[in-house]
Amino acid sequence: MSTINVELGPDSYDIVIRQNCLLDASKELNLSRKVLVVTDDNVPTSYVKTLASQCKEAHVFTFKSGENSKNLETVQEALIVMLNASFTRKDCVVAIGGGICGDLAGFVASSYMRGIDFYNIPTTVLSQVDSSIGGKTGVNLCSVKNIVGAFKQPKKVLIDTKLLETLPERQISNGLAEALKMATTFDKELFDLFLNGNPKEELEKIIEKSILCKKAVVQEDVKEMGLRKVLNFGHTIGHGLESTALDGSLFHGECVALGMLAMSSPSVREKLVLCYKKLNLPLKMAFDQKAVCEAIGHDKKGSGNKITAVFVKEIGSFEFVDMTVAELGNLLDIIRA
Repeated sequence: MSTINVELGPDSYDIVIRQNCLLDASKELNLSRKVLVVTDDNVPTSYVKTLASQCKEAHVFTFKSGENSKNLETVQEALIVMLNASFTRKDCVVAIGGGICGDLAGFVASSYMRGIDFYNIPTTVLSQVDSSIGGKTGVNLCSVKNIVGAFKQPKKVLIDTKLLETLPERQISNGLAEALKMATTFDKELFDLFLNGNPKEELEKIIEKSILCKKAVVQEDVKEMGLRKVLNFGHTIGHGLESTALDGSLFHGECVALGMLAMSSPSVREKLVLCYKKLNLPLKMAFDQKAVCEAIGHDKKGSGNKITAVFVKEIGSFEFVDMTVAELGNLLDIIRA
């Protein structure tokens, strides 16, 4: 067991990493009040029941899994459940699910009565290593990823690695792509674990080291005004790809992995490819270049007619580069099937 404290002054919180911590969530979280349990239909019902049984008054809101549910309509449905149940500012929201679930639930918590307590229990590798930490919440609008949202720090995050045992292999690899992103930009030792070891046998170690990387970045730059933009390595192009593949043909981490290849030097790309082959991550994708470039043009990291992207020349380091959509579009040839 380990506890990592994210130090953000009055918004500080703990990340508890412990197998089976879901079983005694009520000892870690204040559930002695009305609780909106937000989940999706892919999360095992046993996980939801285990959490709900520990709440004084649980109201379970389940939405259809997938990017197509990550929208303002789903947010409104959740808020109406809270309104009809007479939730107050003293009540809370708990997400139990993957990254979409956490993003959506956090935004709901930030919106209801201008903000109530929010806890996160991520159930996928992707959400455990990345999206459950840092307070970025939000939903998609008109196929533009995460364009509507708010910064809402959780009160606590519970990382229960036992919950990963029900995941298919592809979902584990999908999440490890985000951990590999952290390693590529910040942690050469962690990258070597991917390159020379068996990452799927080192899940707990990878999760903890990835969280420590992200914690350091978030503490220095809470609202993505500078350093935190490094966490977008692979995302600028990845989100463009993902926005054109809302049918679920590629997962978030897989799209980010492709974006990382496009934004790396040849020597880094060569090492990433070796890691991807271990994880069965895609190396190429068929896509509509015009549609991807249009999606990239909506990137929130833009300034004027340029977008601040992250480029990696050597493992364990990074640089910010301002690029036009056309320049980013030219890099798509690297990953085109």
